[in-house]
Amino acid sequence: MTPVSSPSLRSQHTLIRRLADAIESVWHDRLELSPYSIPAELGYVEGRLEGEKLTIENRCYQTPQFRKLHLELAKVGANLDILHCVMFPRVEYELPMFGCDLVGGRGQISAAIADLSPLNQERTLPSAYTAALSNLPNPNFSQPRELPVWGDIFSPFCTFIRPGSPEEEEKFLAMVRKFLEIHCTQAIASQPVSKTQQAEIFAAQQYYCTKQQQNDKTRRVLEKAFGMDWAEHYMTTILFDLPEAKNLG
Repeated sequence: MTPVSSPSLRSQHTLIRRLADAIESVWHDRLELSPYSIPAELGYVEGRLEGEKLTIENRCYQTPQFRKLHLELAKVGANLDILHCVMFPRVEYELPMFGCDLVGGRGQISAAIADLSPLNQERTLPSAYTAALSNLPNPNFSQPRELPVWGDIFSPFCTFIRPGSPEEEEKFLAMVRKFLEIHCTQAIASQPVSKTQQAEIFAAQQYYCTKQQQNDKTRRVLEKAFGMDWAEHYMTTILFDLPEAKNLG
């Protein structure tokens, strides 16, 4: 197994630290990674939020099938830990958008979400994904949470919960690893699609990113810490940047 590097924020909640390690482990083991350039000033960011130190670390890669793999870890004082991860496919491939977020505070995980979100007008996953995900055991989490009002981007397999016990944290971690393994396996086997289908995928990625940019909670935190202009730049450059429109006519 390729060793996983350890940024300083791996002092977060145990589940966040373990999930970050698992994500990078699967990426390194399954995918052909190369560096993805982000603005130097956005790789590691420090600020203040309501008197507490806010730290953000970003790690990005790219592969032949994914234009950007993004793992973000954030920490506010001793009371708030965040993991955010998105795998943005290249528009040449018919692949869903993997996304995962964890929010923890005071030793508890208050929100955990993971999905493979479809990128087409019908909002349906490729049949191979549906078959593989349907074969996974149903974890039956005790505290499901309600998706946001803009959540029409998510698939029927989206899991959004508050883990009710250490056992449920383990089940969530195992489930996300399975999502990642299925995703990487399908990505490696995928073939480029037609220009017409690429245009549809491009539009679906735009829709996904535009919806995610509506996440008021994320935006409010960034605006409080860094101001409106910086928050908008970060949301549209690092978190949910749109794919380039090229040769899709």
